[in-house]
Amino acid sequence: MGVNAFFQFLVPKDKKFFPLFVKVADNLLLGSEQLIELMKCSDWEKRNEIITKIKETEKIGDDLTHNMFDLLNASFITPFDREDIHALISAIDDVLDFINGSAQRLLLYKPQEIPSDYLKLSELIYDGSKSLREALGQIDNLKHSKKIKDACIHINEIENIADDIYHLGISQLFEKETNTVELIKKKEIYQTLEKATDLLEDASDVIKSILIKQS
Repeated sequence: MGVNAFFQFLVPKDKKFFPLFVKVADNLLLGSEQLIELMKCSDWEKRNEIITKIKETEKIGDDLTHNMFDLLNASFITPFDREDIHALISAIDDVLDFINGSAQRLLLYKPQEIPSDYLKLSELIYDGSKSLREALGQIDNLKHSKKIKDACIHINEIENIADDIYHLGISQLFEKETNTVELIKKKEIYQTLEKATDLLEDASDVIKSILIKQS
């Protein structure tokens, strides 16, 4: 057991953080569900309604993030290293920012057609968000460390799959899209969706770091 883990074992843990971890993860999961709904929708009036919902979910995420940072600043004892808590919450907030960014770009650019890969990437974001929720739901009890590790490994696998979809999609886009403006629009939305999966992996890496420090 490391010095930090030994100290954390001796002092009482501030358990106020754990319900907030779950709230943040639940809100992210909601945003990823809304993103899938958006990518499946073909009616622009309905799309506008979903994009508004995603923006509202992102605002809730910002509020939860600020609450976590306020709690972090006000707490003398934290369950994990302050830097890890900050990095974890920041990464989750960033995922939701990029979900919203994808939705806002879709609204702004209005591509003539929605590539099927957008839905595939959105489903991977949802899958990764679900695994992150599973990990954070167990993080208050390190007896479940294997389940947490498995969830993090799954997120890493999802990011690899997303990379493959992204690179193939961009390749096909440059090969088949003859309208330069449409190419630029679609490429930027591809990049924003793929970045969300990178940030999910960043969050899972922080969780794995927490597990190592607490072992």
